[in-house]
Amino acid sequence: MENFYLIIVVILFALAISDLIVGVANDAVNFLNSAIGSKVAPKYIILIIASLGIIIGTTFSGGMMEVAQKGIFYPGQFAFSEIMVIFLAVMITDVILLDVFNSLGLPTSTTVSLVFELLGAAVAVAIIKINTLGIEISAMSNYINSANALAIISGILVSVIIAFTFGTIIQYIARLVFSFNYEKTFKYFGAVWGGFSITAITYFIVIKGAKGSTLLTPEITDWIHNNTNLLLLYSFIGWTIILQLIYLITRFNILRIIVLVGTFALALAFAGNDLVNFIGAPVAGFKSYLAFNSQPGADPNSFMMTALEGKIKTDTYLLLIAGLVMVLALWFSRKARKVTETEVSLSRQSVGTERFGSSMLSRSIVRLAMDFSRTSERIIPKPAKKWINKRFDDSNYQKKIKNQKDAPSFDLIRASVNLTVASALIALGTSLKLPLSTTYVTFMVAMGSSLADNAWGRESAVYRITGVITVIGGWFFTAFVAFTSAFLLALIISKGGTIAIIGLILLAIFLALRTHLVFLKREKARSKIKKLEDEDLQVDDIHKKCSLEVRNMLKSVIQVFNDTIIGLTKEDRKILKKVCKEVDELNVDSRNMKANVHNTLLKLQVNDKEIETGPYYVQVIDYLREMAHALSFISNPSYEHIDNNHRGLNPDQVEELNEIKLDITELFETIIETIEKNKFENIPDLIKKQQLIQDKLTMCRKKQVKRIKNMESGTKISILYLGILNEIKNFLLQSINLVKAQRDFNDLQEIED
Repeated sequence: MENFYLIIVVILFALAISDLIVGVANDAVNFLNSAIGSKVAPKYIILIIASLGIIIGTTFSGGMMEVAQKGIFYPGQFAFSEIMVIFLAVMITDVILLDVFNSLGLPTSTTVSLVFELLGAAVAVAIIKINTLGIEISAMSNYINSANALAIISGILVSVIIAFTFGTIIQYIARLVFSFNYEKTFKYFGAVWGGFSITAITYFIVIKGAKGSTLLTPEITDWIHNNTNLLLLYSFIGWTIILQLIYLITRFNILRIIVLVGTFALALAFAGNDLVNFIGAPVAGFKSYLAFNSQPGADPNSFMMTALEGKIKTDTYLLLIAGLVMVLALWFSRKARKVTETEVSLSRQSVGTERFGSSMLSRSIVRLAMDFSRTSERIIPKPAKKWINKRFDDSNYQKKIKNQKDAPSFDLIRASVNLTVASALIALGTSLKLPLSTTYVTFMVAMGSSLADNAWGRESAVYRITGVITVIGGWFFTAFVAFTSAFLLALIISKGGTIAIIGLILLAIFLALRTHLVFLKREKARSKIKKLEDEDLQVDDIHKKCSLEVRNMLKSVIQVFNDTIIGLTKEDRKILKKVCKEVDELNVDSRNMKANVHNTLLKLQVNDKEIETGPYYVQVIDYLREMAHALSFISNPSYEHIDNNHRGLNPDQVEELNEIKLDITELFETIIETIEKNKFENIPDLIKKQQLIQDKLTMCRKKQVKRIKNMESGTKISILYLGILNEIKNFLLQSINLVKAQRDFNDLQEIED
């Protein structure tokens, strides 16, 4: 029996390693967002500083481990076997839940996950225990610490509102003081701002970190607590003088120091505060096993876990090992970069490809904001309004970063505000013993500061607001899913025993692999968009780019078209379903290319050659978009027709479509060869072939009309067949237009050269 529970402890720590990896992927956004978004330093420097913060922060997390062992339930009311069921259900749920959110690229709160997983699993085990003992359900209060759970929920709601409000107000004031051209103003007020910022961050480290450190003695901790105000005063004066001297002597941008120090502080806080979310349950399970193992011959079903009610110190080596795993995950996890990019994209200053769509709620919020803005403009005096608009004018800033290959998403002023406000609010909440989440605070401060900075202009506001609503909704959805999943898993483990444990672990592995494959697929699609945005194009580049895009699109078109005809003529639903997915991907690619036309043209220099190139590129993208549309109007109705089990094509229709398919395949092969080898003298022959196919389409249309009059074809298949013939005509026309455009641009290149 002891060996069985030892295996469970091993499983808990194995899950803990996985949880650390997916947890860092989720929470890295908390401390990397500002540094990466502002491009304060090379990425490896940012990661080194964050890694140091994590390693040191892990030694500050010892006191937080008690949350897992006795913060949500009363461990003395549960037997050893029941405690192990709770912790195992929590860890399996946590790994699956966080991995799903990471794969979607959405930041969520690991604190909320842990709390509601512990709550759900403990409630399930308590219900089983109550039923076994035959007592009233009202006895649940003897097992569950509901007051703490309610305090955390209220803390979430308050922290979201306060963080967003303070982020907005402080950023607005900072921008009024410094503006986007902050270099001049910063000469006089920069050191004071830096002193205030680093002092707030120091307060954050002192209050947040020292309390739970396993390296500091109780005497040092008490001294820090008793002399906090004096430390803050000296810190403000000292940092202000030091930063002013650094600026006067070296002219170094001290905003970079503020951002990097803030990154270190938030990384330290993340490790110190949130490490319990990943290894709290395994450590508590390990301590439970040690307590049980110290009593030889004890019955696991009756050995009560009163040992967890006292203060148990977590070994420093366990914390450091966990810190090392987190650092490795920080450096090598692709999902960590994905979650970070979500928050950065929602707060960036420039307009680009938006991750989220529009929603009715976001549109309503934008309309209300516009009405409020118009009302405010009538009240504010014109001189004041003119001065405010000048402070928020980012035109020079946008020009400065326009031609930067790796331009920042926002400037260092906003990055310093994000870190300072988040640090101060978390420190304040900790001093007031309010249960705050680092994820909630940092995310909402970033969103508030981006709103105040006019980053949510009319071009992007609805999409950014939808993104924020999606993330916030995901937080609360996390609570519901975490509670429900852990509740069910605890019931399954309690009833199923060893078989249930093995089955759930295999399920967790399967789901983790599945979400990873989904993530890779989305990353592949996203990389196409990013490549479009990041390319530094010249005229020759656009020529190569267009030629490649034309060839790839034509190859995809003919492949998808042929598969559609095969699936329709053979009434193969699986083929048509696969084709519809491929067509959707083509439409997404073409839509992204069209959406990115503006950014592509901005990267070109203004001269005669580029002026001729721009319209060509726009024209090609339009042709590609139209071809993708035509394909969707062929494949989707075909799939819908077969999926609804309608009557298929008759033999004559099958023969006609197969003949057209062969002709179109031959035409497209010639077109692709013409573009690849620049044999544009073939265009008259291509037009003749196209016309022959058009004549066949006309003949097929006439034959179909006769079939309808002779009652040889049903209504549904007639509509489908005539629609396919019409769409074939459309993308044939667009394909020839593409070849002509390629020829014209090639002629332009030869003239210029």
